[in-house]
Amino acid sequence: MKSILFNAFPGGANRALTFSYDDGVFQDRRLVEIFNQHGMKGTFHLNAGLLGRKPRHLDTEEIATLFAGHEVSAHSFTHPFLDHVPTAAIVQQMLEDRKLLESLVGYPVRGMSYPYGTTNDVVVKELGALGIEYSRTTKATRSFDLPEEPLRWHPTCHHKHDIAALGQEFHTRGDRYGNRQHLFYVWGHSYEFDNDQNWDLIESFCASMANHPRTWYATNIEILDYLRAQSSLRFSVACDLVHNPSAIPVWLTADGQLREIAPGATVAL
Repeated sequence: MKSILFNAFPGGANRALTFSYDDGVFQDRRLVEIFNQHGMKGTFHLNAGLLGRKPRHLDTEEIATLFAGHEVSAHSFTHPFLDHVPTAAIVQQMLEDRKLLESLVGYPVRGMSYPYGTTNDVVVKELGALGIEYSRTTKATRSFDLPEEPLRWHPTCHHKHDIAALGQEFHTRGDRYGNRQHLFYVWGHSYEFDNDQNWDLIESFCASMANHPRTWYATNIEILDYLRAQSSLRFSVACDLVHNPSAIPVWLTADGQLREIAPGATVAL
């Protein structure tokens, strides 16, 4: 029987880095510039009902251009505590948010982050019926584990929480344990860099994490789509044949050899 390991992201990278920022405020413009300069990918969770409210929030007209190459995601229409409103309000908040955001960016909005980081079982249950496939919490794990429950996706840390030290640990652990996948997930609000006068924090972090050959820089939804494609692979009993029914390529290791399984392909391992 072949020894199969799911230990690779696209291109054979064994680690992934993603960012998640909330509220759609004007400081996102500067943050996007920093991300673009260093090749980072971010997911930006927007309250569609608050866009255009000057001077704090972004204008609707700039959303598609500003976040090109990144992901626009939901954050509810007007930012209520979703665990303290009626079910009908949850439905309205999320569908109205998705509807307007999708009209701005031209693609389905499939993820979100919880306003104020709060949720409960009722909210989670409703989201699945509203086209939401993942939602980020604010519960920091300080680990580099893959999400176990996408609708309760816990980040590694807030950007204030020793991201420089965690970045070093991320690379060290990835080098030491190359036979597994590692995910570093950073979240926050871009206005905090103004409040704390520490834009140098995110600039230096992105510079230190850039251009690493074994790191995949991805949005939240790109990571989720890849992990689902990986889990959808179909193997023969002896694990010497694999079929990829998904629309994206998947990488794995078979008997110590890195292999790429193309979309729709059946491959002998």
